[in-house]
Amino acid sequence: MDRPAPLHPTIARVTERIRARSRAAREPYLARLAEAAAKGPVRAHLSCSNQAHAYAAMAADKPALAAGRAPNIGIITAYNDMLSAHQPYESYPAQIREAARRLGATAQVAGGVPAMCDGVTQGQAGMELSLFSRDVIALAAGIGLSHNCYDSVMWLGVCDKIVPGLIMAAASFGHLPSVFVPAGPMVSGIPNDEKARVRNAYAEGKATREELMAAEMGSYHGPGTCTFYGTANTNQMLMEVMGLHLPGATFINPGTPMREALTGAAVAKAASITALGNDYRPAGEILDERAYVNGMVGLMATGGSTNLILHLPAMARASGVLLDLEDFDEISAVVPLMARVYPNGLADVNHFHAAGGLQYLIRDLIGAGLLHEDVKTIAGDGLAHYTREPVLSDGVLSWRDGPAHSLNQKILRPAADPFAASGGLRQLKGNLGRAVIKISAVAPERHVVEAPARIFQDQEAVKAAFRAGEFTSDVVVVMRFQGPQANGMPELHSLTPVLSVLQDRGLKVALVTDGRMSGASGKVPAAIHASPEAMGGGPLARLEDGDVIRLDAREGRLDCLTPGFAERAPLIPDLSANRHGIGRELFETFRRNVGTAETGACVPL
Repeated sequence: MDRPAPLHPTIARVTERIRARSRAAREPYLARLAEAAAKGPVRAHLSCSNQAHAYAAMAADKPALAAGRAPNIGIITAYNDMLSAHQPYESYPAQIREAARRLGATAQVAGGVPAMCDGVTQGQAGMELSLFSRDVIALAAGIGLSHNCYDSVMWLGVCDKIVPGLIMAAASFGHLPSVFVPAGPMVSGIPNDEKARVRNAYAEGKATREELMAAEMGSYHGPGTCTFYGTANTNQMLMEVMGLHLPGATFINPGTPMREALTGAAVAKAASITALGNDYRPAGEILDERAYVNGMVGLMATGGSTNLILHLPAMARASGVLLDLEDFDEISAVVPLMARVYPNGLADVNHFHAAGGLQYLIRDLIGAGLLHEDVKTIAGDGLAHYTREPVLSDGVLSWRDGPAHSLNQKILRPAADPFAASGGLRQLKGNLGRAVIKISAVAPERHVVEAPARIFQDQEAVKAAFRAGEFTSDVVVVMRFQGPQANGMPELHSLTPVLSVLQDRGLKVALVTDGRMSGASGKVPAAIHASPEAMGGGPLARLEDGDVIRLDAREGRLDCLTPGFAERAPLIPDLSANRHGIGRELFETFRRNVGTAETGACVPL
């Protein structure tokens, strides 16, 4: 590609601020990596008995493992066949082992990690375990790698909390090279706007449950990630923009020859970048402040999921890099919105990929000076590697220059002529604390909402009030005691149809919450991740029905305008019902020790 443009001054300034903020954490982290690398290949330090246990079931691979001269690749898998995105991984370990043997290497499944489907748990008690599952995944992966038998790691995971948890583990074992291996999106089903239309009709009682089921099944219908641009596909974008996927691997459908070829190429890459060879690329060196800034730029340019505003700080902390909401806010202000993918448009990720996808987007952002090109990746030095796309000819995989122009400007536009001048994410500050709002799918006339509050602490209560016809005027729905200390910070996506219907009736509607919204949410203005959370005595705990709240995304403000509200004693709720059932008993320690939303709502870091 052409010579990269000079780095945009805001991107340079934010990067330097993160570097300075992180110095006290990052320097010891890198020193630990260097110390681990200096010890040489890890298996050399295992006793004969240790090794015999590790290789006992490896049959024909035993001689190579015992000799210790060939790379041994660890596999961390999030396979289960309840997640459509993860079902293809069932056969990957066998594929990886066979590909490794052909290269003279070996591979072992080091461990499995849990993988929740937020689509199954939306609006259910199980959603209260969802965010904490990220930390469990990191811990479980750490246990798998603690056997210290591996020269590099292949990570099999796609969805919402899974990739962030895997990154936290990969960074914690940052002396090991890491290759993330996607499974790809399912082929396109019914249009996402049609699915949303049926959902809204059902919420109003204008569609039957059978019609709703048919629409949902027509949308989620096969192996692969859901095709809307929610958290799972945002994760996949990040892994490519941050240099941990092979170039162009992200949005290739499962079960295709190209997908299989890319998986084989990922094995070759994992074998070639270990400390045993001449191209050692440890994950901890790739995951520096520039990689995380590139991730934030990709998030803004594509209109990605708000969940990553929680996950990226947690991921970065594992790398000794400290992010803050101000970093997201300032990057969003200068990064244009280049993609329109549902819920921010009508296209799905397959359409986005066909229009030029990540290869065009990365090329154009580098050309605009909005991405750090001078980074280390698994593909080589320089993000320009990711402007190239894979091609398969007579069974041989190679890479060529990706598209220099968008093939569909209704889906993907150049940075110089974007859908919007900014990424659509704003930090909100005021007497209700700090929060964030994603406005890339919110109509400009709805960027400011000032209305009386209705206070809830249970999603079903909101739906019951809707069914009872209680919402007849402009309203700010406050869902409090939804933060990580209170109940694990569940997504509140099941409220979207109700709030959308009210908005479609001509009301001004907004949501304010210390909980989360799904990456699938869009057109209703929502101030989310409010911090400090109500459970910790935050301002939301002082609100009462009728208080006037002003959400102003243009000015970045979130305030209660009712005099004297701040002098009230915070409500102390009875949350005993959230402490048991569906495994919630097991997570009391997590709720007591979790960090704030601003720092990633993380327990172990």
